[in-house]
This record gives sequence, structure tokens and C-alpha cells, in this order.
Amino acid sequence: MARSTRGSHQASSSSGATKANGPIQITASGLPASSEKTSIITSSDLPASHTSSSAPDANKHNLGMSLATRQANAADENVFLFVPNLIGYARIILAALSLIYMKSNPKTCTLLYGVSCLLDAADGVAARRLGQSTKFGAVLDMVTDRCTTSCLLCFLTTAYPRCAILFQALITLDFSSHYIHMYSSLVTGSTSHKVVNEDVSKLLRHYYSQRWLFFYCAGNELFFVCLYLLDFYPTPLGLEPSWFLAPLPSSLQLHLTTLAVDQPKGAVGLAFALVRRTTWPQIAALVTLPICAAKQLFNALQFWKAAKVLVGIDLIERAKKREKQGE
Repeated sequence: MARSTRGSHQASSSSGATKANGPIQITASGLPASSEKTSIITSSDLPASHTSSSAPDANKHNLGMSLATRQANAADENVFLFVPNLIGYARIILAALSLIYMKSNPKTCTLLYGVSCLLDAADGVAARRLGQSTKFGAVLDMVTDRCTTSCLLCFLTTAYPRCAILFQALITLDFSSHYIHMYSSLVTGSTSHKVVNEDVSKLLRHYYSQRWLFFYCAGNELFFVCLYLLDFYPTPLGLEPSWFLAPLPSSLQLHLTTLAVDQPKGAVGLAFALVRRTTWPQIAALVTLPICAAKQLFNALQFWKAAKVLVGIDLIERAKKREKQGE
């Protein structure tokens, strides 16, 4: 459970960058040397195309990926087994198990899904306290959030077929906004997608603060869970409209009660009937609806801001290219 962004890892540029035998050496090309012997890679170690100053960016990219893979295979420190990442794996297992019980056992499903969402806050705390914040952990956390929420929304499309297009739109907005936001963070060199400058968006900076991010994500997930539980718990709580009329003057209470009896299909009569039929999932859904709505607005905002960042980068690169061609 929003499912987001929600107490997750903050990416660190130093993750897995050191080895017991010493730090990775950096060559003149700016790329890390092989970690197997912590020796400096010379020009003879590089592809012929990379030694040229006019080498295509693709060659540099492929070489960088190759060296990163070799470092991951050779390093003594196993990032995959960091405590926050182990918590992330547990989240995935719990979420997967909840899907098995989603159609037949709402209590077990809700318990498993709820624990998976609560662990979303635990992995972030563990990462900060243990100094184990990693890029892999940040992406794992985000991907898990997106997938778990999408699975629940897919079930809701079958439970509420008339609202299927709405749930599909929410899935699309969730995935697209986080993808473009993550990509814009990478191309601008940000250490984490949660780091948002105020000059980009004060609202997004507020949203991605540790305390508020969990609040919005938890409220968002709780709303969807309440929608899921509506079909399984149709028994009314036994609320009486008179309880909510107590603060009003006695004359107004009598007038509304009489109106509800005389006109059961009128606005007051329908309101009284609705109160009597209210279930606890309906109340919880009503309370968390504003939080869910706010979360969707933040998703739309981060999509727009990330798009503007990417367009700005495109314009800068095009201007530089024109200047270079004019020389």
C-alpha cells in the first residue's frame, strides 16, 4: 500500500563502490577500473572505438555497463543482501501471497497486503540507520509499490466493472508519472528521485518529504483496500440518523425526522436510509478518499514537471548542437 513512493530508500552514489582491497580506480576516461585486482584499466583494456575521442556514446555506455556488472560479480559486499533489500523481498512475497487469497479470503488478503505496505516504511528506516541506501533498493522499492497497487486495481476492475476505465486510468497515471519522474531524475544527475528542488516544485518537495510521503501513500492504499472490502462486509453498522442530529436544535431535529418519514424518497429520506445502511469499509473509504485524490494530483503534477525538465534538457542540447555546427 500509495501504494508510493512511501518511506523508501534514498539512492546513494557510493553503493557498492568500494571493495575490501581498496577503492575502485578511475581511469583517464572517467570510467571505473575492474574491481578484480583494483588495477587501473589502460587503453589496451578498452575497445578500439572507445580510445578515440570521437567514440560513439553507445560504446561508452556499453563499456560502463560491462564494468558495473563485473564489479557486482566480484565485490565482497553483496548489495542484494542488504537489510533494506531483504525487507523489499519480503514485501514482494507478502504481496504475492495476498493475491492468492484476494478473491476468497479478504481477511488474510488484507493482512498480508497491509503488512507488505507497512514494511514500505521499515525498509527506508533500515536503509538510513544502517547506511545501506542504494540505487538498487530505491528502484526495487518503487517497482514493488507500482506493481502491488496495480494488482489491487486490476482486481477492482472486476469487482466494479462500471468503473474499470477509471481504475485503468489510475494505473496508467501511476506508472507513467513515476517512470518519467525517475528518468528525469537520472538524466539530471540527481542522487534520488525523492530529491526535488523548490525551484522545480514546492508541492513535490512537500510530497516527497519522509513524513508526508508515507501519509499520502498509506491513505491512497487504504482507500483502495476499503473499496476491495465493500463487497465482503455488507452488514450495516446500525447507525441511527438521530445520533448525528443531536447538535441541532430540537425543533430542526423534529422537522428533519418528520420530513424523512413523510418523503422517504426525498433528499432527507434517502440520507437517513444511507446512514442506516452504512458499513465500516464505506466510512473508511470516505475518510481516505481526499487523500487518494490528492495522491493522484501529485502524480499528475510530477508527470508535468518531469516532462518540462526533459523538454528543457532537449532545448539545451539542441542549442549546444547548433553552436557546435556553427563553429
